[in-house]
Amino acid sequence: MAQPKPGLFAKGQQFVAHVLPAIMRPLRILWNEIIGFLFIALAVMAVPQGIRTAREYDGDVESIFKVLLIAVFVLIMGGYGISSFRRARKASRS
Repeated sequence: MAQPKPGLFAKGQQFVAHVLPAIMRPLRILWNEIIGFLFIALAVMAVPQGIRTAREYDGDVESIFKVLLIAVFVLIMGGYGISSFRRARKASRS
């Protein structure tokens, strides 16, 4: 029964240590871009409902709440989308 060459496992570890970061960086950038796109798409999809709700605004407390809720939703989703794209850009520059 032949013994494995000494250092074969160590060479495998070195290979993984060099290749894995080179693979993970583009995947992290792509992940941030996909997440950013999804959050911005959610924000954009809520805008027409917000416009409709604002046009139907009649001064009622429920109308005010709906408009504010949609505005907060759009701001949060858009903010997360923009921050994800900024993180992807930062990761691509480093």
